[in-house]
Amino acid sequence: MINKSRFITWLRPVRNREQAMAVVDEARQQYPDASHHCYAYLLGRPASAQAAMNDDGEPSGTAGKPIFNVIQHKGMSDVLVVVIRYFGGVKLGAGGLVRAYAAAAESVLSAVERVEHTPQVTLTLAVPFALEQRIRLWVEQHSAQVSEVTYGQQVHMAVTCQVKDQEDLLALCAAEQIAVTS
Repeated sequence: MINKSRFITWLRPVRNREQAMAVVDEARQQYPDASHHCYAYLLGRPASAQAAMNDDGEPSGTAGKPIFNVIQHKGMSDVLVVVIRYFGGVKLGAGGLVRAYAAAAESVLSAVERVEHTPQVTLTLAVPFALEQRIRLWVEQHSAQVSEVTYGQQVHMAVTCQVKDQEDLLALCAAEQIAVTS
């Protein structure tokens, strides 16, 4: 509560704009009598991120932008922060609004456990039996995973690794003459 205004903050993981807007709609439905439902989201990697912010009737730049700045400062993505405000009768002024919305976003983003997503790729390999253990050793050394194995004339293995390790796996396959089928 700040100067009789009540702030409720939601943090949700989102993958796209549609998910983000669905959460904002849910907040509006759950708190229909609130004065404002301000939000900001950041999707994707920082270099090619998609972002949006909304002041929902607050003076321009006093709600959505401070929320967005906190998301950026925390280095997070694929998140939406919605701050719901019940006006308490005391005007906070532009500076007070910026501080209040930033503090609301900061409190929820500081409390959340961060989960890092690393891009992965799955390759299907046709491995001679004699080289199966060599591939399994590489998988272990690179924290990769073997998700499927079928035995026939060769061992067909689906190997999931981080994108950054893909070239190393492909180089091993080329050196050992292991066929990569996908």
